[in-house]
Amino acid sequence: MSAPARLPRQRCKNRPELPLNALLAVLLGAAMLAAILTGPYAVAPCQALAILLGRIGLAAELPAGDPQAAVLLGIRLPRVLLAALAGAGLGLAGTVLQGLFRNPLADPGLLGVASGAATGAAIAIVALPPQFAGPWLLGELAVPLSAFGGSLLATVAVYRLSLRDGRASLGVMLLAGIAVNALAGAAIGFLSSVSSDEQLRNLTFWNLGSLGRADWPMLATLAGLVLPAAALMLGLAAPLNVLLLGESEARHLGVELDSLKRRGIALSALIVGALVSACGMIGFISLIAPHLVRLAAGPDHRRVMPGSALAGATLLVASDTVARTVAAPAEIPIGIVTALLGAPFFLWLLRHRWSEGTPP
Repeated sequence: MSAPARLPRQRCKNRPELPLNALLAVLLGAAMLAAILTGPYAVAPCQALAILLGRIGLAAELPAGDPQAAVLLGIRLPRVLLAALAGAGLGLAGTVLQGLFRNPLADPGLLGVASGAATGAAIAIVALPPQFAGPWLLGELAVPLSAFGGSLLATVAVYRLSLRDGRASLGVMLLAGIAVNALAGAAIGFLSSVSSDEQLRNLTFWNLGSLGRADWPMLATLAGLVLPAAALMLGLAAPLNVLLLGESEARHLGVELDSLKRRGIALSALIVGALVSACGMIGFISLIAPHLVRLAAGPDHRRVMPGSALAGATLLVASDTVARTVAAPAEIPIGIVTALLGAPFFLWLLRHRWSEGTPP
């Protein structure tokens, strides 16, 4: 079998690669800086700089127990980094799923991947016997592993149901995603009805989404799962570009489609499952970020994938800043903010594709 063909690099003057990613990186940095400095407990920029420099040994460290240092290093900084990591992971997962299904409407939330992960996490919270979450067995990995299993099962089920003559039908896929979301909602509702008060609070956290539990151990665990999967995802850019020509053409050009689909689905399920286990249900980031980048950079996945990671991180950091400040001292679940942002965008996208004569 011949080696996969490489698409020629077409440079377009109005679609530069480096400036777009550089602009997105600057926007992400600005969003993270604003998020670190913004909150019910204000931290001045000069004070934040002194705290960070003191922590890495470039300035005099503040005395132990300083409230600003405690807020910045113990609460706000891990939360902002978690938002950036989760947004980047969701953006990449959405890009890969849209590339595999060759349609920008494919999304982990719409296809039931996120709800499958939430169901897996809910089963671990409510139904898993305590001995399986003990220190000698799964420990703290019980919920993430269950979320990953639920997301993988939902993804494979939706994909299998959408196959017809070896090709995935987007319409059937969306309908299957609706069915999986309904089943997941019913399962979570049943588990909520038989859960204890503490378990019910945890289930509410999964359903609405929140970054409020962010801390350094959680961030390190998620980074260990998401970053290697994201690096492997970036290696799928070339075959996904060939897949844009069609499945038959991709096969003739040497792309192993079955292997590509298995890797893409497994990596997407791993990232979504890990993030849902930590942050709950956060919708629409994986739909909005890739589409916005495609509008600016075109369909080349070598540009869309890193751009989607940066755009997703920026969107989620900004959404989390709004969620914890707009009704301070109360906090709005971040899933509500992203839904208010993403649902109108999804409706516009449907209308735009219909007006262009492209069936949704």
